Amino acid sequence: MANTQTSEILQNAARLAVDEGMDWGGAKRRALRELGLPARTPLPDNLQMEDAVREHIAIFHADTQPRELHLLRVLALEWMRRMQAFRPYLGGAAWWGTATRRSDVVIALFCDDPKSAEIELINQRVRYEPGRTVGLRGEPVDVLAVHVHSAELDEDVTVQLLVYDLDDLRGALRADPRGRAPRGDIAAVQLLLGGSASATLAP
Repeated sequence: MANTQTSEILQNAARLAVDEGMDWGGAKRRALRELGLPARTPLPDNLQMEDAVREHIAIFHADTQPRELHLLRVLALEWMRRMQAFRPYLGGAAWWGTATRRSDVVIALFCDDPKSAEIELINQRVRYEPGRTVGLRGEPVDVLAVHVHSAELDEDVTVQLLVYDLDDLRGALRADPRGRAPRGDIAAVQLLLGGSASATLAP
């Protein structure tokens, strides 16, 4: 029974994450509500969620997701270069390879001065929305949300710039339970895009 319930939660949460662009935590909690389960029902972990998301993509989005992922990574690289002074690292679905057109681009910045990234956006005349989100260790961190229109995707994409202290960088690069890097720098994203220095779109 427990395995069936977990499977139902995962299937619904994966659909919400992929098709509606919800973050995984929010998708799992909403899946509980949609299934009529108690709020205290144990939630699947993020590794189970990742597997469910990949399965959902393979079944329902295999023909479109690779291109959408590529375009989001190109967009991420552009913003990483724009914010290069703040040691940008790509994380989230665009890094893991599970992003679709509805996914946010999540970039962590590691700053000597927490206000410096915001000042840089002002200097670049970029409109942004300041807010708070969940950080590396579950703590609240500042996030600067930039809304960018992608002509290729015909979508407005949210670029989330998470502002961390420089001292947080070492912990941010610890391998996940499967031994993988949890985020990547500019060079790593270039490799994901095929090693092109300019990261131009594939024909």
